[in-house]
Amino acid sequence: MKLKPDEMEFFRACILPLLEYEPVCRMDSYVQHGNTTCLKHSLAVAYYSYTIGKRLRLKCDWAALVRGAMLHDFFLYDWHVRDKSRRWHGFTHPKAALSNANRHFIINRREREIILKHMWPLTPSFPRCREAALVCLVDKVCSVAEIFESIVSRFYRNLPALIEG
Repeated sequence: MKLKPDEMEFFRACILPLLEYEPVCRMDSYVQHGNTTCLKHSLAVAYYSYTIGKRLRLKCDWAALVRGAMLHDFFLYDWHVRDKSRRWHGFTHPKAALSNANRHFIINRREREIILKHMWPLTPSFPRCREAALVCLVDKVCSVAEIFESIVSRFYRNLPALIEG
């Protein structure tokens, strides 16, 4: 899926101010799924949410969709490191991400909805706006793709050892 030049220009205009901000850049130091960092995962979710929404001709607040998707996992910690305070990461990280987003940016209602509800059905509240529903779905697809890419790459990396045996 590819964006038209004007769509790509809009996407970049929404994303670049976030990518120039040091706390957002820190997301690149935390692994999200497999070999994918939180930053790369969030970029993928933002890009594909915007692209799919445009292709489906949804009526959306496009800037809120891109910004909310980019900040949906802005929790800024390594969830793979065991810590009692983060034991239920899948259920609690949307609130941590929203807290960080509120601390660093001015967040509108739709961006808040996207960040808080992207983990549905793990979190009880169903996404009520199109933007949040779309990001929720795309987040699941990207997560599964990242996990399987990691498994497949490990499998192929181990093939020579299996053959040489």
